[in-house]
Amino acid sequence: QVQLVESGGGSVQAGASLKLSCGISGRTLGNYAVGWFRQAPGKEREFVAAIRWSSANTYYTDSVKGRFTISRDNAKNTMYLQMNSLQLEDTAVDYCARARAYGNPRDGGEYEYWGQGTQVTVSS
Repeated sequence: QVQLVESGGGSVQAGASLKLSCGISGRTLGNYAVGWFRQAPGKEREFVAAIRWSSANTYYTDSVKGRFTISRDNAKNTMYLQMNSLQLEDTAVDYCARARAYGNPRDGGEYEYWGQGTQVTVSS
């Protein structure tokens, strides 16, 4: 069984930065995609960013390109999302998740393990 635990959320002013962490335990990650999704109240869950573990290939949704950076630390089995220039529209619960081995990293339906989320709130 794979388990994921998010941390690092908080409440910040627009323009500020936050760094989220996702600790991953269980089977080895290989080149599985691990990613971040977010869900605002009353909205559908949306893809934010993903990384393939071994290759370190990264993927971003257009709205966060240039502001967010996804990375991973192999020694710690931890994934990070550095979020800069946060905007009101970034307010959401952020979830980390792991996809199937050959899943599309942008498709939430390909992710089989999910954390419980961490709240990010951005105010003006």
